[in-house]
Amino acid sequence: MPLPLDRLIYIDDSGHPRSGLVVYGWLEFHPSRWSSVLRNWLDLRKKLWVEYKIPVSQELHATEYVNGRGRISTRIPNRFMDNGVERWKDSGRCVAQECLETLRSTEGLSVGAVYGFGDASRLAHTRADTYKALVSRIESQLVQSQTLAMILVDGDGSDPAYTEAHRSLVLRTRHLIEDAIHIESKNSQCIQMADLVAWTANAYVDQHAKNEFARNWYPTYLAERDPRRGPLRI
Repeated sequence: MPLPLDRLIYIDDSGHPRSGLVVYGWLEFHPSRWSSVLRNWLDLRKKLWVEYKIPVSQELHATEYVNGRGRISTRIPNRFMDNGVERWKDSGRCVAQECLETLRSTEGLSVGAVYGFGDASRLAHTRADTYKALVSRIESQLVQSQTLAMILVDGDGSDPAYTEAHRSLVLRTRHLIEDAIHIESKNSQCIQMADLVAWTANAYVDQHAKNEFARNWYPTYLAERDPRRGPLRI
């Protein structure tokens, strides 16, 4: 009997290179939910245009807008103006929380995150090991449920670690279809969602003064959608 395709999994990475921390965050849903998940997010994007003047086509990259580095709005709202000074950090953090609330309230959507530590001088090795452990974990779940899944990741396909992780599985029995499918985040709303999940997981795991404002975002917004209720060290 043919196995059903049960999960689409969108993955992005984050971390703290100087400390050797690598984080992978993801969102997943049944293929039949793809249009409703995307519709819910696009409704948010329309709201962000109305309230923040952020174009729907503007890439949302959490590292940029949460920290106020990126100028994602064509006109910052007046409430984030202080005597002519634009408070981009405050605006970006409000945008992030709007996005997280949308993820929290999207039916049929699950999220998750894993992380690993290693020597900062061997970060690529840690990234590869952490991703491979994640792929192995997903494969084990699929074997148990007797279902199939596909993984889509941010990037241009130049990182061989993703291919190697998938091809280390036994082809005859594997339940993850194909190698990781690479999509540039600027062209994928779902990858941008996964980027925010990864960034939020990183803020939860790597707790320090600069990201203290986001320390509880994961338990507040994402734990409800995470079967493990928080990032898992692997």
